Amino acid sequence: MKFRTRSGYRRRSRWRKFLDVCIAVMVFAGVAFLVARLERLAGDDISGLARVVDGDSLAIGGRRLRLKGIDAPELKQRCHRHGFEYGCGVESASYLRGLLGGQAVRCKGEGIDRYGRDLVRCMAGGVDLNETMVRSGHAIAFGDYVRAEAAAKSDEAGLWAGEFQAPKEWRVVHGGPSEDFHTGLTALVAFLRRLVGV
Repeated sequence: MKFRTRSGYRRRSRWRKFLDVCIAVMVFAGVAFLVARLERLAGDDISGLARVVDGDSLAIGGRRLRLKGIDAPELKQRCHRHGFEYGCGVESASYLRGLLGGQAVRCKGEGIDRYGRDLVRCMAGGVDLNETMVRSGHAIAFGDYVRAEAAAKSDEAGLWAGEFQAPKEWRVVHGGPSEDFHTGLTALVAFLRRLVGV
């Protein structure tokens, strides 16, 4: 049986303390890095001249933005109104383009979706784009803006003046990016990839 000497314990203890300090410094540096990246990504202010991608998506330069809390018809989606079929996806995008009116947008970031797009709430010329798209009936509530949707239904505005398939259901049948309520594991993975700059 071997017994350790006091000096052996002392040497191991010093080594253990050194190792503990190194680990603590690495953890602290890692947390500082993550906090810095989170501050930059979460709550990011994004502004500039935007290009309308569809009724709930914009692009500023190479940055893709998804209007949070709403879901608009896909560009190829068709709906019915007064007995006629019409391109409700194109109409939705056109309405959003009209709201922008060539003005710069100011958006507040609230995370990242599963496709790496910034989830945003945007203003242009004093107009809340997210809420106005729902209130006008050119998008439906998608986790937010329930009152605006109720008002649009009551007024039979936009989509509510006829028959339409919810954009999420339309995508399931006709293909297209699967949207969820901007949460879940895939959104977390996209956020983490962006966080570390991959």
